Amino acid sequence: MDLIPHLIHVYGLVVVAVIVGIECVGFPLPGETALLAAAIDAATKHDLNIAAVILTATGAAVLGRTVGYLIGRKFGYRLLLRYKNHLGLTEGRIKLGQYLFLRHGGKILFAAQFAPVLRAFAGLLAGANVMPWRKFMLANVVSSGVWAMIYGYAAYWIGHEFKQMQSQVAIFLVIIILVVLIVFGIFIHRYEAQLVARAERAMPGPLRLR
Repeated sequence: MDLIPHLIHVYGLVVVAVIVGIECVGFPLPGETALLAAAIDAATKHDLNIAAVILTATGAAVLGRTVGYLIGRKFGYRLLLRYKNHLGLTEGRIKLGQYLFLRHGGKILFAAQFAPVLRAFAGLLAGANVMPWRKFMLANVVSSGVWAMIYGYAAYWIGHEFKQMQSQVAIFLVIIILVVLIVFGIFIHRYEAQLVARAERAMPGPLRLR
């Protein structure tokens, strides 16, 4: 982690763009750390402009997640259909996943943006579950921008204290999201038949490659 501030000091915003972008494609890299390090650099060393840091992180997150979405849409969906029996999935369950991303995909992407690891896979999951393109892009841009502004400006104004707090904040957010996921999983398991029937009504017919 100590290497990232050094790389940012030497190479500037390119490092932020690369780390954040690759993370949002689907690789669990420390994108948040890169954003915080760049914001602190802008506040203390004045090598970078904080507005440029936030715009770079936002753009990289949007672009990276878009690539992840396209990969998930092209390959993830096909893999789900091909290996559904090996994964314990039925067509009804796959439709249920698509239905949830159709109805609540924006909320899912927004929550995932603030959770390490989940942030990396949000685009892939949205693509594999065939989230509508326009809804995906709107949620992608909004969640990326809000994330970059909150963390960027917090690190810029509070400085190293926020960087030290960041791990506790991340753990707190992950715990909350995990609790929500567990409760959500129990709810889905209990009412799976009704939810699958609702998904079938919303998306009638057999699943097809798209």
